[in-house]
This record gives sequence, structure tokens and C-alpha cells, in this order.
Amino acid sequence: MLTCAAMKVTRRLWSLACASALILTIPVIGCGPSTPEAKTANVQAGDMPAGGDWTGVWYSELYGNLHLVQDGNAISGRWLRTHKDRWGEIHGQATGDVVRFEWKEYTVGLITPNSTKTGRGYFKYKKAEEGLDDSIVGEIGRGQDEVGDPWEAIKQRNVKPDLASIGGTGSGDVGGGDFDTDNKEEGKPEAPQPPPAP
Repeated sequence: MLTCAAMKVTRRLWSLACASALILTIPVIGCGPSTPEAKTANVQAGDMPAGGDWTGVWYSELYGNLHLVQDGNAISGRWLRTHKDRWGEIHGQATGDVVRFEWKEYTVGLITPNSTKTGRGYFKYKKAEEGLDDSIVGEIGRGQDEVGDPWEAIKQRNVKPDLASIGGTGSGDVGGGDFDTDNKEEGKPEAPQPPPAP
């Protein structure tokens, strides 16, 4: 058993070691990068294949039907997952056979901060052989990352995109839009009404 003086020395040495470790750690934390560098896709844009068109409806087993519309070089799109639990939107720029975009995905029925995911991504247009359907191949990343989860989709024949048919106004739209009913709301939402007088 240690004597009282030996215990005091041991305690002081332990306190000194902890303080030294803390002092040495602070400069290391302060010198590191504040944010990690974003991961970008190593994909080169080429010419758009003859007869290729970004506008259309693209089907993926995971992401469902992605409705894309091209206006000049601007691309806009919306998708509804196959289980109808999430919907999202993309906005980006086309350069030849590559689109780079930012995306948001909303969880239907949630209004918490975790109900919306955001990130960046890309698609590369793939022209199919005669008689087969064109496809897009790409990835979506979280935050500033452009790479992460793969996304491949096949263009649907004779289906016109309808961005208004998917989603709502965002995570604040608790119902997640009118995807499950024939009743499509039109117009602007009404302003909130004050509570009745007591």
C-alpha cells in the first residue's frame, strides 16, 4: 500500500501527464483541414450520341422513375423511389454526354432535420445498340461529394416526363405530395389563419 506522500506524488505526476497530453493535442487539432476535400468523379464529357436526348423518364430498381427535362444545357428532374417512401429532385448542367448536378431527397411523412438528404452527382449517357433502350450510368454522393452510391437507369419508351407529378414542397410537406391519390392540388397554399378569439 502506498503511503500518503507517495499517493500525492503519483496524483501530481498523473495530473501533469494529462495536462501535457491536452496541450500537445490542441495544436494538432487546430492545424488540420477544417473540411475534407470533396470527392469528384473521374468522368470525361464526350459528344452526345446521335439521337440521344436527356429529356425522358429513366427507370432504376432502387430510385424508381427519374423524370428529366432539358432546357438548353440546364437539366431538372424529380424521382419517386419504388417504395414511395422518398422522393427527390436534381438540378444541373449538361456538357455533351455528361450531366453534373446537385440533388435533394425528402423522406415522405418526416419533418425533422434528418428528413432531407443533399449531395452532388453525375450521369453519363450511354447509347444502346439498335433495338435496345438508352441508359444513364452515374453516382450520387453526400454533401459536397460527387461520388458514392451508384445509379443506373434505362430510358422508358414513349413516356413523357412530368415533374409536377412527383413530390411536394419539401420535407415540410408532411404528406410528401399527392403521389398516392388522384386528387392533385393546384394553386398556392392558403395563408395561416389566426386562432379564434377566446
